[in-house]
Amino acid sequence: MTQMQQTILDAFNFRHATKRFDANKKISESDFNTILEAGRLSPSSLGLEPWKFVVIQNREIRDKLKAISWGAQGQLDTASHFVLILARKNVTSQSDYVQHMIRNVKKYSEASIPATEKKFDDFQTNFHINDNEQSLLDWARKQTYIALGNMMTSAALLNIDSCPIEGFDLDAVTQFLTDEGLIDDTNFAPSVMVAFGYRETEPKAKVRQTQDDIVEWLE
Repeated sequence: MTQMQQTILDAFNFRHATKRFDANKKISESDFNTILEAGRLSPSSLGLEPWKFVVIQNREIRDKLKAISWGAQGQLDTASHFVLILARKNVTSQSDYVQHMIRNVKKYSEASIPATEKKFDDFQTNFHINDNEQSLLDWARKQTYIALGNMMTSAALLNIDSCPIEGFDLDAVTQFLTDEGLIDDTNFAPSVMVAFGYRETEPKAKVRQTQDDIVEWLE
């Protein structure tokens, strides 16, 4: 095994879902920026980046979220950094956002845009993504989990702990964030939370199925 291979596997063995962090230990600005960059640079379907990362350091906001986030009790109290990942709504070929991405970010030529839009429409139709607003949002939420995984793996490579969190009241969190003016609910919806910090105690040994249990080769 090469050194790089061992480093990668060590990071995955190090990572665990940390329920409580050492509240006295803080992640450095440069390390956390690296974690955010891992999210920003993550791949997404058609490269559309349908996400937004909201870093919640405000104690009052964390306390209010705690009342409606049953799976984040210890993390909201103790995490060095706490992130809410939002998914973008209504990502279709004719949406303002997609038009901005293909014209201003990716800078496609005008001549290529109609073919790009058709390819996008055909893809979304084939996968039943554009059936309705909920299916569009579900697809965007899938993309956020790619960024989530990369952020947690990058953290582990830096010996920083993390915990992905789906344990929250979606409607209540959405309402709270909207009422407080913290998110634009016209364009975004909560997808998943993730906490970062340094473990308070050592975790139990990692338990996973074997490769034979989960991998099938077709040769």
